[in-house]
Amino acid sequence: MPVLTDTFTLSNGVTIPKIGFGTWQIPDGPQTYDSVRTALDAGYRHIDTARAYGNEASVGRAVRDSGIPREEIFITTKCPAEVKDADGARHAFERSTELLDLGPIDLYLIHAPWPWNHIGSDHRAGNIEVWKVFEELYEADRTRAIGVSNFEVADLESLIDATDVEPHANQIRWFVGNTQPETTAYCTERGILVEGYSPLATGRLLENEDIRRIADTYGKSVAQVSIRYLLQKDILPLPKSTTPNRIVENADVDFELSPEDVAALDALDAGE
Repeated sequence: MPVLTDTFTLSNGVTIPKIGFGTWQIPDGPQTYDSVRTALDAGYRHIDTARAYGNEASVGRAVRDSGIPREEIFITTKCPAEVKDADGARHAFERSTELLDLGPIDLYLIHAPWPWNHIGSDHRAGNIEVWKVFEELYEADRTRAIGVSNFEVADLESLIDATDVEPHANQIRWFVGNTQPETTAYCTERGILVEGYSPLATGRLLENEDIRRIADTYGKSVAQVSIRYLLQKDILPLPKSTTPNRIVENADVDFELSPEDVAALDALDAGE
C-alpha cells in the first residue's frame, strides 16, 4: 500500500505520513492496544491520540510492542482543550509523554480554541499563553512540530500575530460535504497542513448513495472513496476503526479519482 509510505512535508521540513490512524472514542486497554497493533501491522506509521482520549498509555504500549523502530512511527497527541495557562500546558505535556513513554512527541496540538463545555467562548489570551509553552517545547526538541485543532481563521490569526512559530498543522473536522473552505484556504496559503478528522463523518457517509455510485465504478468502498477524496485535496485523513478488516481497507486507497468524480463530491451536501 504505497499511500501509507507517502508523506506530506510540514513547513519546518518534518515529514508526516499521509494517512493517520485515529484513536478518538477507542477506550483505553485492549481495544486501543489491539487496534493500534492492527494498524501498525497493516502498514500505518502515523498514530493520532490525545490526552482527552484517555488512551495514550495503550497507544504507547502498542507502539513499543510492535517492534517497529520508534523513528519510523509518527505520534501526535494533544493538550486538553480546557487547559489555557502555561502551568497547565507544561503539566499536560509531561503527563502525555509519561503515559506514551515514546520519547519526543512528533506533533503536539492544542486540542481546541475553547473548552468543550464552552464552545465558541473567547480564550485567545489563554491560547497564546499555552502556545508560548509549545514554542519552548519545540525549541527544546521535545516535540518535532506543533499545531492546533479545531481552530478557525480568527483563532489562527490571533495566535500567529502574538507568537513566533506558526502552527505546522491544524486538525479539523473535514469530510465530503463538510470541507471548511475558509479555514482550509487560509491554512493552505500560510503553509499550515490541514488534517481531516472524521473523514467518514463518524460513519454517516457510509450510507450515502451518491458516494456509493462513484465507489462502485472503481470497485472500491464508500469509505475508500471518502478517504481518497481528502488525499486528492491535499488533506491528511485520520480514519478510525476497531474492526481489523476496515482498518486495512481504510488504508487501501492507492487509486485516483477522476476530476469529474472529485467535482461531483465537491458538490455533495453532507446534510449538516
